[in-house]
Amino acid sequence: MLLGVNIDHITVLREARKVADPDPLDALGICKRAGADQITIHLREDRRHIQDADAINIIELSSLPVNLECAIASEMIDIACKLKPHRVTLVPEKREEVTTEGGLAVSGEQPKLKDAIRRLQKAEIEVSLFIDPTLEAVKCSENLGVEWIEFHTGKYANIYAMLYTNLSKTHHSIPELELSRKILKQMLDDELRNLRLLSCDAMERGLRVAAGHGLNMQNVQDIVEIETIEELNIGQSIIARSVFTGLEQAILDMKAKLIR
Repeated sequence: MLLGVNIDHITVLREARKVADPDPLDALGICKRAGADQITIHLREDRRHIQDADAINIIELSSLPVNLECAIASEMIDIACKLKPHRVTLVPEKREEVTTEGGLAVSGEQPKLKDAIRRLQKAEIEVSLFIDPTLEAVKCSENLGVEWIEFHTGKYANIYAMLYTNLSKTHHSIPELELSRKILKQMLDDELRNLRLLSCDAMERGLRVAAGHGLNMQNVQDIVEIETIEELNIGQSIIARSVFTGLEQAILDMKAKLIR
């Protein structure tokens, strides 16, 4: 299974102090040496972490393919078409969110989305849509003519955390909202089955399938076993682990989990 290492959180640390260190460029050689297959970055409209100069330098200097995540806003598509990364993953954005909370809206007419896809493909850039794992979203993605989809795995990750940690107890104090482990286990099994079925369906429709969001060393194994998902994009958990192990070892540890 392929691993895209999202290096946004290196710049989260930098932007916290508004200084020049750490520099995400320093991660490029380490990611390649550790066996990463792709560099993933998210250039947000609010520029809260990755900056324009970062995107320019990373795309120009990376010896690995670069997957640029961005919104469908015209400004962002202009930048993507100019920089020409290997792939652009179109994602939803809300200014108030901490991280991407769900998949891109792909149903309906969506003229801005269609125009963004058309412009990117005209610039010879592969297009992926970051979507919720639903059949409707898969069908719409096929109709939009993109090369890739990436399933938002946040629901799976949240259920896993509720089942195997005390997350459900620490996030609220309403007993009625606490679910039994039996129910959570069934929910987890259902979500994995859903991801398996939808990724198979997407592949049969000619779409390549990636997944990401909330994946870490503890919860990734069941996703790895879905053979029709060929790539995972993982960032926060790798960068967090690197604080203690170093970035190269953190990537090596994750790569070891991705062996089928």
